[in-house]
Amino acid sequence: MEMPATGDEPAAEQLAAEAGEADLGGQVRSAVGSLYRRFRSERPEGGLGDVALDVLVHLHKHGPQTLTGLSERGRVSPASMSQTVNRLTSAGYAVRSRDPGDRRKVLFSVTEEGDRLGGAARAQRSAWLDAQLEALGAEDRAVIARAAALFSAIANS
Repeated sequence: MEMPATGDEPAAEQLAAEAGEADLGGQVRSAVGSLYRRFRSERPEGGLGDVALDVLVHLHKHGPQTLTGLSERGRVSPASMSQTVNRLTSAGYAVRSRDPGDRRKVLFSVTEEGDRLGGAARAQRSAWLDAQLEALGAEDRAVIARAAALFSAIANS
């Protein structure tokens, strides 16, 4: 049984309760979209766009990848991803090499400078999010931990 909203609840919680579960999908889309945009705005200075920086961070974290793998992960066409990796290689942040397991395939990996930039972007974003989470109370962090587990389950379904 749900408890009625009281005047003591934070405004966001009261609005969410009033909206009911009928618009839960809209609330989740809005919140996740806002968080994603804010998270992506935390980045080192430089001329790389969001997609290129995202690819660089992915290569930094996961190691060499094929163009097909990067395209599928980014949900973009291989031609579009090709433009992105061309920018990264031209800027000296990534290099192409042959896959030692299948010489027909080309792998993209970060250079030392790309690894530094990818690591810095990842660290800056993580530090921002960690600070935001740390500012919350233990109960709110527990709620977010549970929501994160549920979002992961939804994403992997």
